[in-house]
Amino acid sequence: MHVSTDGFVSIEHVKNTVNEAIANAYETRVQVFKSYVKPYTEMVEQLTMPENYQPPKFQQFNGYGDPRQHIAHFVETCNNAGIDEDLLVKQFVLSLKDTAFDWCIDLEANSIDSWDDLQNKFFNHFYSAR
Repeated sequence: MHVSTDGFVSIEHVKNTVNEAIANAYETRVQVFKSYVKPYTEMVEQLTMPENYQPPKFQQFNGYGDPRQHIAHFVETCNNAGIDEDLLVKQFVLSLKDTAFDWCIDLEANSIDSWDDLQNKFFNHFYSAR
């Protein structure tokens, strides 16, 4: 800090300090918003939904309750709509909300390459939290 001989800090120094703090806070916030990437691999990304597929209305899991029941409802709902197993990965986020949705969007990029993989991570996180 630049203090003059009479014990005062210059207005210019205060302005620079405030501007620097604002810039740092803004950069950090921007980096967080830019950091979301889909957690599944390119192989899953390349899978396409059946022609004329309409996403069903899912029961949404909020992170509380029985994760096994949620998976069972989700799989049955999707199977009734004619979705193959690994396509479940792309639809699963639609069945989540609140804490469970936060968990899903915080998964590492390219960390999910199959429905079994996603299911295991989901169970490990939410079943152990019960």
